[in-house]
Amino acid sequence: MAELVRQFIRFTGAGLTSAIGHYGLLIFLTQAVGIDAVVASAAGATLGACINYAMNYRFTFRSTKQHRESVTKFALVASVGLVLNTFFMWIGVHLLAANYLLSQIVTTGLVLIWSFIGNRYWTFSHRTGGT
Repeated sequence: MAELVRQFIRFTGAGLTSAIGHYGLLIFLTQAVGIDAVVASAAGATLGACINYAMNYRFTFRSTKQHRESVTKFALVASVGLVLNTFFMWIGVHLLAANYLLSQIVTTGLVLIWSFIGNRYWTFSHRTGGT
């Protein structure tokens, strides 16, 4: 249990680093370029996923898997995360008319749970027997 907690803390640290890229691009595209916040969030989430893969592979899960396997699985988990991110942002921004940054903070928390579970138990899992 202690290792799970340490791993989740490392995952959160990697997530904070990728969130800087995600939120930075979101704010830039929304404020400076005038792109819709939901679209800008999707672009930011994509950038954040790239940062996140590199950090999780080395730092969080200390994976020894070949990138060919782990990047494919990570891309699938990240794709579901992108769909969730876009859906929750749409609800927050367009349905509830909430501020886009507040919507992104709530969305980030929700997607964090999915991402940790998917990456820990599937993408970077060290179980034998095909996983």
